[in-house]
Amino acid sequence: MESITQRLLTKAFGRPSGLLGRLGGRLMAHGNAATELHAVALAEPGEQDVVLVVGPGPGVGLEAAARRCAHVIGVDPSGVMLAMARRRCASPIARGRLHLAAGSAARTGAADAAVDVVISVNNLQLWPDVPAGLTELHRVLRPGGRLLLAAHEKWLPADLTTLANMVRVAGFDPVRTCTWDPPGRMASTAAILSAVRL
Repeated sequence: MESITQRLLTKAFGRPSGLLGRLGGRLMAHGNAATELHAVALAEPGEQDVVLVVGPGPGVGLEAAARRCAHVIGVDPSGVMLAMARRRCASPIARGRLHLAAGSAARTGAADAAVDVVISVNNLQLWPDVPAGLTELHRVLRPGGRLLLAAHEKWLPADLTTLANMVRVAGFDPVRTCTWDPPGRMASTAAILSAVRL
């Protein structure tokens, strides 16, 4: 049985909804910003790349990707997060550089081999089925497409080595892992995994 604390955390951060979701989104926009920007920089999307951002939350990384790329797609299962991302990213949406939709890692809604880069920051631990999510991301990436996953190291669903093996099984190689300490006293160490679709 889920405790009251777990339910509150889910409403604020897991699957944000209502007032708690909006408050959680504000905290995420501040607390995750450095990792989101770092992940976009590491993924190195180019102007002509199609970028899929999975679980963009309030849209910090999404906005950064839209500054670099002509076509960015963001999918999130939370209506509250999609609304926050729409407000933050109103300009690139109006210019046709960014499209937002309800979705998840396992159900992106993208066509086969339609994406050059996939970025996901601090939501891997929330995927109900990590292998299914990785299979879907492999499907939507073009051969040679790049995957970049970042998550709070302490909240990974498995250790980084096990996660890297899951990514290889899903059809990615090479797979590289590292950790990164965002600036600031409150920031949590990020586990970062990058891979290329075979």
